[in-house]
Amino acid sequence: MSAPSTTTAHRRAVTATVVGNFIESFDWLAYGLFAPLFAAQFFPSGNSLTSVLGAFAVLGAGVLMRPLGGILLGRFADRRGRRPALMLAISLMAGGSLLIGLTPTYTQIGLLAPLLLLLARMAQGVSHGGEWPAAAAYLMEVAPERRKATYGSLFSLTTSAGAFTASLLGGGLTAALGPAAMSDWGWRIPFLVGGALGLLLLVLRTRLTETEVFQRDARAHRDRGSLRQVLGTHRRQVLLAALLVAGTGTVAGTWTAVVPALGNRLAPPGTMFWVVVTATALLMALTVPIGLLADRVGPTRLLIGVSLLFAVAGPATYLTMAGTFTSLLLTYGTGILYLASATTVLPKLLTELFPASHRALGIGLPNAVTTAVLGGVTPAAATFAAQHDASGWFIGAVTAAVLVTLPAAVLARGAAVSPTTPVPPADSSERAPAVAAGSR
Repeated sequence: MSAPSTTTAHRRAVTATVVGNFIESFDWLAYGLFAPLFAAQFFPSGNSLTSVLGAFAVLGAGVLMRPLGGILLGRFADRRGRRPALMLAISLMAGGSLLIGLTPTYTQIGLLAPLLLLLARMAQGVSHGGEWPAAAAYLMEVAPERRKATYGSLFSLTTSAGAFTASLLGGGLTAALGPAAMSDWGWRIPFLVGGALGLLLLVLRTRLTETEVFQRDARAHRDRGSLRQVLGTHRRQVLLAALLVAGTGTVAGTWTAVVPALGNRLAPPGTMFWVVVTATALLMALTVPIGLLADRVGPTRLLIGVSLLFAVAGPATYLTMAGTFTSLLLTYGTGILYLASATTVLPKLLTELFPASHRALGIGLPNAVTTAVLGGVTPAAATFAAQHDASGWFIGAVTAAVLVTLPAAVLARGAAVSPTTPVPPADSSERAPAVAAGSR
């Protein structure tokens, strides 16, 4: 294969890997943004807050399915390869989005409506539990050693792009259709768009080839993907991985679901959409520089720095959030800046904790369980806290989860058990591995 072809194929492989994160972010934020609009159609109640609580309970149930996805798809990625796991994950994600967009309301089909909504979110929960660890393993196994955080920043970039697109679409639709039409049927459009994008990505992922690291270091292991091995031999790494993602799981549950929903209630219709558009547009310009900085100063130092910054700014902006554009932008921006920075360095820190034969399951299980336990109950907990004037206690718990990552990040430096990148030829130490996407 010629050098230009290798470079082009490598870029296609990376793109097909990280775009799944775009669709997941698009879907997740779309649910949080549009839940106040469609909640009453699936959970009719005289109290709008009760209807929203029902919609968030479905969101939480979907997140609680992440451990199953982390185990099943993580094991699948270690047993069969990263490529088939990525294809299965995006299939579930696309199917769930299409089902949400097409499900009739409670008035039309009764109790079956919220049950179908629940089924769709459960399928997406399984997908979300397995998509990120499989994608992180793939990306870190094809990334050059000195550019792993920069490659990891592509996760942050696609997360921001997904949120940007969902919010831009929401703001545009609200302006074009008006609040009444949005609550009636306009909310379905983003989910139908997300499903169509998922099907397109599935086609792109059929062209992926397996990573050299998996072929060389995992394929020959008969016990690859063994849950017993992960929980036994690598139990210390599993605990460290859970602590490392505690902050992102809790902040993500708060800043991508609770803050948008509160913003929609506090501000005039459509304001929160433009807040997210503005914040994510700014963040997209910063993500790659953050990755370059992390490669320069080290991922551990960057994670510690942004965690301490959030511990100060996060509670202050959350507790003073008001219905103005500036206040909402400051609040939302604080949380997603932390998420973007942490997401940039976590793929490198997590994947190096586990050998290739147990890597996807090793990071998928603790990531999914932690997200389910902390992130899954966050929207309902925040709503409950607001009803009982206990928001200060709630944001204090979120901050504590972020601070837990500090000792874990330090300990993770000495707990790495395996490199993730093949040793390159002596004359091409900075060149990306020639793992590519091509016709199979």
